[in-house]
Amino acid sequence: MTKKIEAIFREEKLNEVKEALYKIGIIGMNVSEVRGHGRQGGIVLAGRTGVYKVDFLPRIQLNIVLSDKNVEKTIDTICEATRTGNHGDGLIFVYPVDEVIRIRTGERGHDALTYEGDIDMQQPREAATAVQLMADVMQEV
Repeated sequence: MTKKIEAIFREEKLNEVKEALYKIGIIGMNVSEVRGHGRQGGIVLAGRTGVYKVDFLPRIQLNIVLSDKNVEKTIDTICEATRTGNHGDGLIFVYPVDEVIRIRTGERGHDALTYEGDIDMQQPREAATAVQLMADVMQEV
């Protein structure tokens, strides 16, 4: 099964999120600049001309489509990179994805999501390395 993660967070956190996702092997993503507000309804600013309310604040919307097995690791990574502990840190939504089709090749499903060096390609290699390490340890015993 495949999921879509939609994360909305502070603009200034984009580079931190992007770098953290690259480190865990998330290569494909889409980013949009959006405006919105949550429970607080925006912010109130005071200036020389008086007080005024800004009710739609600039935010980043990040979309990632990935395998179910990578969802929790990706969510944790986004949370760690965006969390300030203050109001307005953002939200993450997770949706099911019925089908994925790569337009250029016609690939469908998991094959359409896989890139060289991405998180799905790294995990089999890591597992193979762990199996080899265990085999080496067993030979020594």
